[in-house]
Amino acid sequence: MIRQATPADAPPIARLIILAMGSLAERFANSTDPQVVIDLFELFAGQTDNQYSYQNALVWEDETGICGMILAYDGAMLDELRNPFLSYIRNKLGFKGVPEDETQSGEYYIDCLAVRPDKQGKGIAKQLINALIAKADELGHKTVGLLVSNPLAKKLYLSIGFEEKNRVTLLGGQHDHLQKKLH
Repeated sequence: MIRQATPADAPPIARLIILAMGSLAERFANSTDPQVVIDLFELFAGQTDNQYSYQNALVWEDETGICGMILAYDGAMLDELRNPFLSYIRNKLGFKGVPEDETQSGEYYIDCLAVRPDKQGKGIAKQLINALIAKADELGHKTVGLLVSNPLAKKLYLSIGFEEKNRVTLLGGQHDHLQKKLH
């Protein structure tokens, strides 16, 4: 079942964000200590008004718990949502990076999508993407976009009707910028 996330979902959301980000999560935490990384994303997943907040997440849940998560927000709000996180990691964890803008006004931006490894290959990611597209449409957005570097993920998005727009650099990594126009 897909539902809006709640504050109590912060621990599994954090682990799924870390799964989606890979080594980028360690860069943000300025640490390779898994507990430091988990603590950082649990903190922000459980709070409001930031890009990693439960407010921006839909979760896929079954009898085993939360198995997948998609996190998205209005691209026009990137700075407002990103600033609390960047301020914290700079002041508390010594992060020195300057992330490029990954989205912009006019785009409902998929920041993270992840499915637990034991539940992958069962269509959960596709269900989450479709639920997110429906939510974006209900909110009046005309375009959904994301950055992707994983070839399998890119193939999934393209199969749902996303189109490649350009290549983008984010903290030194190259990503394909994909978008889907809504009705």
